[in-house]
Amino acid sequence: MDYIRLGTTGLKVSRICLGCMSYGTPRWREWVLDEEASRPFFRRAIEHGITFFDTADMYSLGVSEEVTGRALKELLPRDQVVIATKVFYPMGKGPNDGGLSRKHVLHAIDSSLRRLGTDYVDLYQIHRWDYATPIEETLRALDDIVRAGKARYIGASSMFVHQFARALFTAERQGWTRFVSMQNHYNLVYREEEREMIPFCMQEGIGIIPWSPLARGLLSGTRKREEAPAAPGRSGRFGAGAGVGKFEGATSRARSDAFVRELYSQSDFDVVERCVTLASRRGVAPAQVALAWLLHKPGVTAPIVGATRMEHLDQAVGALSVRLSEEELRFLEEPYQPHPVLGHE
Repeated sequence: MDYIRLGTTGLKVSRICLGCMSYGTPRWREWVLDEEASRPFFRRAIEHGITFFDTADMYSLGVSEEVTGRALKELLPRDQVVIATKVFYPMGKGPNDGGLSRKHVLHAIDSSLRRLGTDYVDLYQIHRWDYATPIEETLRALDDIVRAGKARYIGASSMFVHQFARALFTAERQGWTRFVSMQNHYNLVYREEEREMIPFCMQEGIGIIPWSPLARGLLSGTRKREEAPAAPGRSGRFGAGAGVGKFEGATSRARSDAFVRELYSQSDFDVVERCVTLASRRGVAPAQVALAWLLHKPGVTAPIVGATRMEHLDQAVGALSVRLSEEELRFLEEPYQPHPVLGHE
């Protein structure tokens, strides 16, 4: 395993981050593994040298944090792991059960710490931008959380660059804790973040920890271009009733994940096919090529990888050893078609 600083902080994280949305309760999503089934993945991750784990309060409505916290507590001393969690999405039906108001953020961090079974998280992230709450209110609450010792660092997730810039400059002007990371939607078939967000993060010393590095499994090469006729969708993309290609050995998540139909389109298979072709030439899995491409990109700290099969985790770590030439990088990137901005919802 390789380790790298998170942005310009002194915090070192493993170059692969294990995403824990897949661990919790299948009552939340049918593809989620329960605690017993998920425990071997935490054990294998640690055997591989992974020390960076990302979850969120809304994953399995809190159960993911509970499962993650118990597993890590049993497997490693607290100071040997980096735990990240997130706040924003509703955790109940009350008017203050979601968002980034001071009331909810201060309540949410205490609830997350209780579920994780720890006194602090290493990275506390806002899951999305809250249009209903002044960013000054959110930043002040986050600063209080850091000063209270409940979080070591704070981070953000998918938003527009002008929003992130406003947050950074507001914190700097007020002397409040500054965001150190951006968890954004970035992979071989969705590269819109290269236009503004990634250059901005590099200029500001922000660590980039992409979510969906395999395009929710599309880049694993298990799905084929041929599919049932798509129902009307956003901008001609896969509709609510559409398939996302035929599945050969696909996971339960791949078969049932409706969100993938909102993010990716037919033209993305041009890139997927290049990925499969290069993987065949190199004698590795397509997922390893896709992850290796991401690890070659400037500014990327650690892709957040989900795993519901052990080979997913093993392949992700194996991607660290895959070195791509400039010619191979161009081969993968050539068919890319621009997308509308997606993933900020």
